[in-house]
Amino acid sequence: MANSRGEPGPALAGGTAGHERLAELIPFALRGFAAGAAERRGPAPGGGPAAVAAELASALPSGSLLAEGVGAERALTELSALLAAGSVDPADPWCAAHLHCPPLAVSVAADVVAAALNPSMDSWDQAPVASELEREFTAALARVCFPGEDTAPDAVVTTGGTESNLLGLLLAREHAPGHRVVPVCGANAHHSVARAAWVLGLPAPVVVACDGDRLRPDALAEALDALTEPAVVVATAGTTNTGEIDPLPEIAALCRAAGAHLHVDAAYGGMALFSPAHAGLLAGLAEADSVALDMHKFGWQPVAAGLLACRDARMLGALNVRAEYLNADDDTEAGLPDLLGRSIRTSRRPDAFRMAVTFYALGHRELGRLVARCCETATEVAEDIAADPGLHLWAAPSLSTVLFRPRVPDEVVARVRRTLLEAGTAVLGRATMPTGPGGAEQVWLKLTLLNPEATAADYRPLLDLVVRTAAELTAAGEERVLS
Repeated sequence: MANSRGEPGPALAGGTAGHERLAELIPFALRGFAAGAAERRGPAPGGGPAAVAAELASALPSGSLLAEGVGAERALTELSALLAAGSVDPADPWCAAHLHCPPLAVSVAADVVAAALNPSMDSWDQAPVASELEREFTAALARVCFPGEDTAPDAVVTTGGTESNLLGLLLAREHAPGHRVVPVCGANAHHSVARAAWVLGLPAPVVVACDGDRLRPDALAEALDALTEPAVVVATAGTTNTGEIDPLPEIAALCRAAGAHLHVDAAYGGMALFSPAHAGLLAGLAEADSVALDMHKFGWQPVAAGLLACRDARMLGALNVRAEYLNADDDTEAGLPDLLGRSIRTSRRPDAFRMAVTFYALGHRELGRLVARCCETATEVAEDIAADPGLHLWAAPSLSTVLFRPRVPDEVVARVRRTLLEAGTAVLGRATMPTGPGGAEQVWLKLTLLNPEATAADYRPLLDLVVRTAAELTAAGEERVLS
């Protein structure tokens, strides 16, 4: 294909004819995608890391990626097939290890348009309507988190819970006297809280004891009483291990009494606000100063799709920075919006576009129904586990995470997971919880159910397979000991 000077070259995605070239190329990518998925025949590639590495080496001999080009059609077909064959598929019900959702087709389609136009969200002249759409979308999400606030709430787009937690601690620090603040979190907090403290030069978090997987308010009260400096308390609404939600009303009351900043990591559970049946679980969330949300969990967006919402929009002013080539004073005085203070990143993708398209397409009620469907499936699966004599259920699920284990020793539980993963049969998560005799930690298997099309019936054969595999591994281990 010739460029505008009549010279041969690759076609651009934008411009007046870019959509035509995309329409020609996308079918090649989809054909490769379909072929690779058919070759995989399950939720994961079989054979483990060595087999996947060998498959890549066979398909792409060393140096071939940087050698002579093979053409767009062949490259898309072959590498799309390679990616699909060698990836886990979160749309398969038996791929349920992590907070890794199957994205909605409408969101993926929207992402193609956004990628083709490639707005960069660091200045208005790179993203005129994308910036306006992002502003409208983030303000609307902030109002859901903080309804009825006199000071208009606001939100910014992030790459996910890790960046949102970093920003939450950063804003707490910047608004604390002397920019000094001590993080306090439960033992159930996401690892990104400690990492954020390290990045920001804050003290290591004061870790508060939990009851099960929920922060204990009495332990938080003791921790706050012992501090001599301002605190930022990080509560969790949807823990990574179990999906549990901290007692937010009690935590908010303690923070108000102590004058502490409250940040809630609701990356997992926050979207339950849209489900009438589950929104009550988040009572107290509106008392927070800042809230982390992810739409690449309950929201069914491609990664990344995070947000940080603040009860007072003025808090976000701490992110303001001046770069003459992006937000010169005379430009902003003339009315050009200043986007640079909307993130700690400079160049960033228009991730709000596909989120906005999804809400516009489905509406908040349908998204709430999808959340409810996943949670209801988790409850039914948990009931099946509780009725199975070969399995032990950790607890009834709060959201859509189910912890369980076969009634075998810890080392066998871990091997069950690896055995099914290496066979490409199932992708289960794992969690270590203090549930054994005397509070000893035990390994549990984890189903994180984010597929709204799956039903409890899809998981019953998997539960049977877990019991059977555990028995086989136990018998094989006893045989080795006897021999």
